[in-house]
Parts: sequence; structure tokens; C-alpha cells
Amino acid sequence: MTTSMNKPPFWFWIVSVLALIWNGLGVMAYLTRAFATDEMIAALPKEAQAEYLAEYPAWYTAAFATAVFFGAIGSIALLIRKKWAHSLFVISAIGAIVQHIYIFINVEMSSAQLIMPILVIVVCLYLIWFSKRATVKGWLH
Repeated sequence: MTTSMNKPPFWFWIVSVLALIWNGLGVMAYLTRAFATDEMIAALPKEAQAEYLAEYPAWYTAAFATAVFFGAIGSIALLIRKKWAHSLFVISAIGAIVQHIYIFINVEMSSAQLIMPILVIVVCLYLIWFSKRATVKGWLH
């Protein structure tokens, strides 16, 4: 099977663009947290201020950065049809899982607050599966 001859279906592009948007939002969330000033934090509601003022270990921050930046680069790799998107999504998922395990263990959350961390992990795992399937189908080379 020649990979360069297989044209991906239209929905492949939709998933790839959505993956880029999703991971782009993650990058924005990371950068907002990393570069928030005291004035920006003071302007937030009290509940949001507590989140920004919480002390997280350096490895947590590194896992967060790994998850979002590798996910964004993986999404770009999907759009340019490179099979190394799969490896990037695996690294991104590892970062997200490490980050969220810390949150699950150390932060008290309501059922509603658990939705987003679980969704992040589900999307990471889906993108791993999707990129692997796209490689097998010959859409990525």
C-alpha cells in the first residue's frame, strides 16, 4: 500500500482542525496560567483566584506544558499528514495523564469539576487512536 496515494476523507480534515483548535485552547490555558500577573489574578472571581494562587510542583507544570504543546504540534502534524503525529499525541497524553493524576489525588473536586479533566484524557486517547488509524489507512506518511 502506497501511503502517498491515499487521500484522506473530508472528515479527517474536520477532526484534524478540531484537534488543532482543542490543543490551541490548551496552549492558551497554559500560557494564561504561566504569565498571569497579580493584577490579572486580582480581577478574577474569588474561586478562580484560588486556582491561580495554588502552588503546583514544577513537574506538574512541565507535564501541563508537555501535554498542550506536544498536542498542538501533533495536530499540526495531522494537518500536514505526517505519521509522527501519533508519537506526539502519545507524549501529549502521557503529560496530560501525569498532570491529571496529580489533580485527582490532591485537589477536591465536585462531579461537575471532574468532567473537564476526564474529557482531556479521553480526547488525548482518541487522538492517539485516530492518528494510528490514519497511519494504517495510509493517510499519513
